[in-house]
Amino acid sequence: MSEPISLQSRYLELIDEIVQATLKGKIRSKEQVYQMLLQGVSSGTGEIFERCLEEQLSTTQQQVDNPVSEIKQAKAMRVLRALKTISGEWERVQQQNQVSKSLAAAIKAITSANSTDRLTALVRVIDPNRQEVLNLQQLTQLAKTLQQQASASDSESAKEIQQLSAGITAGLASWQRLEDHLVSWIYDQNRGPLGFDGIPEQRGPWALWAKQVNSPLPQSLFQALARNQPLNEWADSQRNLEVGTWVELAVVLQCLQRGLVAWFDKMVYDSKVGAKLSISTFIAFAVIWSQLASVLSYALSSEQRDAIVNGCFQVSLQILRAFAQRDYFPLYGGVFASLAGNYLRDALNYLDEPLRRVEGTQEKARILTLLGYSLQAQGQYDRATSFHQQAVEIAREAGDRACEVANLNHLSRIYVARKIYAEAINYSQRALILSRQSGDRLGEANALANFGYSEVFQAQDTQQVEPEVYENAIYYLEQGLQLSERLSDGQSQALCFSSLGIAYVVIQQPEKAIAYLEKGWQAAQFSGDLYLQGLNLTYLAEASYSLQNWETTIYTGTLGAYLLEQIGSNDWRKAAGLLTILQGQMGVEAFQSLLSQQRPKIIPIIGVDGYDYIPQLLQKYRDSM
Repeated sequence: MSEPISLQSRYLELIDEIVQATLKGKIRSKEQVYQMLLQGVSSGTGEIFERCLEEQLSTTQQQVDNPVSEIKQAKAMRVLRALKTISGEWERVQQQNQVSKSLAAAIKAITSANSTDRLTALVRVIDPNRQEVLNLQQLTQLAKTLQQQASASDSESAKEIQQLSAGITAGLASWQRLEDHLVSWIYDQNRGPLGFDGIPEQRGPWALWAKQVNSPLPQSLFQALARNQPLNEWADSQRNLEVGTWVELAVVLQCLQRGLVAWFDKMVYDSKVGAKLSISTFIAFAVIWSQLASVLSYALSSEQRDAIVNGCFQVSLQILRAFAQRDYFPLYGGVFASLAGNYLRDALNYLDEPLRRVEGTQEKARILTLLGYSLQAQGQYDRATSFHQQAVEIAREAGDRACEVANLNHLSRIYVARKIYAEAINYSQRALILSRQSGDRLGEANALANFGYSEVFQAQDTQQVEPEVYENAIYYLEQGLQLSERLSDGQSQALCFSSLGIAYVVIQQPEKAIAYLEKGWQAAQFSGDLYLQGLNLTYLAEASYSLQNWETTIYTGTLGAYLLEQIGSNDWRKAAGLLTILQGQMGVEAFQSLLSQQRPKIIPIIGVDGYDYIPQLLQKYRDSM
């Protein structure tokens, strides 16, 4: 059914009125055009106005392109500029209408929800993965509208809505106090890595943020994180936590996390460092929320416990989903690539639960990839295999070929670790074929490295001594390294250097092994992958031991054992075992003397506490034998 002619005529007149006013110099700003469109175009009739505007633009463009005279062409060009101004302001009107609709839908979702679902409805409204993400101004408007609706009623439902409104308002107020201090802690600290481990008053943002915010719940949480206090102890003082107070915390933490990621993403002078810090931020905040869900599920005695715990899990999941959509999402790295702090070891357990709550999506496949790699590093091969196999299926369904290839590559490495070499070769071959079919050069580099790596171990396992067997395997490893170098991908370079070095250790060529392993350690340090750092150091110790270079054996072996043990990887035992053998051969005093000589080189990497822990670590190994 065609629209009424009168409406078409009215909009053509409106457009002409604005154009004529512009030509006569009566339009002094774009805001005037915006207001005229707001008043002149009726709700629900935007498509009619757009067609009228498109007709005028097309007709005028033709007059400009095919002029009758220079005078008429000049006038047509002025008209065209006026029409383009109208078009630009109409887009602004449409955006504002969309915001209004989004806010109206958000308010309806919250106010019409059941009491038990109302907090969940709010968490969905503030989800950063929504197509229309609410900015701070819109959140303020949301809080005001909810407050107005709640004030008009004395019902129990109105009191709950008022709590949500008050929580949003308080959260935004706390954020205003913190905004100027979002990244100042980076400049204030004089030493130590950036991260969220938070030695009190020295590193991390928590202590500074605790001083700036004056609201009790965020302040106490920041203080607990700054002191590395177990959150279950902190939660004991929050037994009567109210929904509104929780909403305040959710708003504050979301603003902090999104603000940090935005700032790190803009580090154009060193985008790789910025990406590492963004990765650390995403994971750290996701883990914090999952920890909160875990501790509050036991601590809370309020009626809203289930809603608050579920809200924590939902926020954690939202962060992970947003992370999975970033182009720097580490398909070939893990939690240990950037995450530091007291929650490092428990990160996987905490992130496991929110992950169960999401259906099979591309984001879930990528998150499973991240966690699977980290489980592999910890030696939890069965769980890691399950995660990666799930990720392969989900990624295939979603058409995410890069993710599918990455998980095939990870499965290949796991089967090498499990000494099932035929399966390792099978997965690396599948990854190589699929990566080449899909043009995934990064996946191809990793597949080549994994294929050669698997071949070396299978040849050793079957006691093949023909040099051409190892030459072919090392050829694939070198191809992978060359490709990763051309791609300038530090994580893949670290893997390829490491794989080549380990291959040469296996075939008992320690000099060549050391050259590659040293480069592998450097590349892993740059990429921030603690597992690969520890692995390279462990094999460096083994290669140095075979050359009877005791100083380097002790230096690299102690570092490798410490780093791997700190992230919960059972591979620390390999380095500790080698050091224990060496200590037995040399005697305790001679071993300790050489260890003391390496102290100036060890401390810059793992600190004084790390150095002092080494004797305890070796004793821990002996006790477990």
